[in-house]
Amino acid sequence: MAKTQDFTTVFKDMMGSFPVDTKSMEDAYKSQTTLAEKLSTVSLSAAQESAQLSAKWAQDTLTKMQDMTKAKSEPADYAKSMTDFVSATSESAAEHMAAFAEIAKKVQTQTLELMMAAGKDMSEDMTAAAKKAQDEMTNAAKKATTAAK
Repeated sequence: MAKTQDFTTVFKDMMGSFPVDTKSMEDAYKSQTTLAEKLSTVSLSAAQESAQLSAKWAQDTLTKMQDMTKAKSEPADYAKSMTDFVSATSESAAEHMAAFAEIAKKVQTQTLELMMAAGKDMSEDMTAAAKKAQDEMTNAAKKATTAAK
């Protein structure tokens, strides 16, 4: 009568040898938190620039309103003052909107650069982790095969 191989022990040994790499999980967590920090810095910087630009725009508008509200000697001067205000405000709006667009463009560029760099880093990390896991699985399978013989 032939002796049957006990595969329960072989699988148990193989699973016991299966690598659990917590370092790669820690590295992935660190990479994610670093990316989140950089993205937060970009968005907070943009918010700060936008707030400063909004405050400047409001200040410019209020200054122009002061000129418009001054007493005039001739009734026609009120119409001219209003026309000048509207013209200056329109010009100011165009300039400030262009500045807001530049802020948005800068945020988009920085975000894209961060995401591309993070994607490259993650791809390299995943390739290294997959190779390491493959090597460890191959070694574990060899050990299990050798033990089964």
